[in-house]
Amino acid sequence: MSIGRDIYCDTRLILEKLEAHFPDGALGATQPDQRAIEKLLEKWCIDGGIFNRASQLIPPEMPLLNDLKFKKDREDLSGRSWDKKNITEMRPEAISHIRDAFDFLETGLLADDREWILRTEKPSLADIEAIWPFHWLTGLKGALPPSFVSSKQFPKVFAWIDRFNKVIASTRASAPKPTILKGADAVKHVTHAEFSEPEGQVVDDPLGLEKGQDVEVWPIDSGFKNHDRGALSALSSREVVIVTQTKIGGKEVRIHHPRTNFRIRAVGGSTEPKL
Repeated sequence: MSIGRDIYCDTRLILEKLEAHFPDGALGATQPDQRAIEKLLEKWCIDGGIFNRASQLIPPEMPLLNDLKFKKDREDLSGRSWDKKNITEMRPEAISHIRDAFDFLETGLLADDREWILRTEKPSLADIEAIWPFHWLTGLKGALPPSFVSSKQFPKVFAWIDRFNKVIASTRASAPKPTILKGADAVKHVTHAEFSEPEGQVVDDPLGLEKGQDVEVWPIDSGFKNHDRGALSALSSREVVIVTQTKIGGKEVRIHHPRTNFRIRAVGGSTEPKL
């Protein structure tokens, strides 16, 4: 996602920035205990293995798995084989894991028949943090075997997903029609814009890095082969920002990554950690 010449990577950071840049439409909780639930649900779905197990439930007969480019892209992203034989062998274990996750929602967060996780009048950020892998799986034909996971075993979870679908459809119908840009036009739009937020600072950090130092940043949970390189612009406990130039036009842009599950390494010299 880009807002002006600030480019944001990873859904976790994107959601955080949307909340900050557009407070009138914010969906996040304001109470500390509810914000904690949001964060725990985010970590449960991503770091707790739900997303990884959900991806293992892509049906092996899915035509897209015959596309060698798609398979290579997914293998580069996940670091595991997307061979049909391997997918078939992983399915029973993945089904068991996802069934347990459905049970956690059914008998825990949704057990009292609440419509939304934080008892809000409409979906909140907590619902978004929790629902997306389950929403995706229920819409992927053949992913969930009905003998183990269906509305029969988990009526509250499936009703929650159905309510969410209705809100999405209603919101989409009333929302302004987006402007679609082709790649070159999108690059031009970004590079001709201003930065959307002020430049940050490099705080005291265990990595011992300094502002302006050349670094590379990459994810360590998936997409390991995709590294971004540039001059360190800002560093905090939550975010790392590097400055680099576009290949077209040579315009300066800032690339933002979250600290969670991202590695930062100095380029062209060693840095002594402070631990």
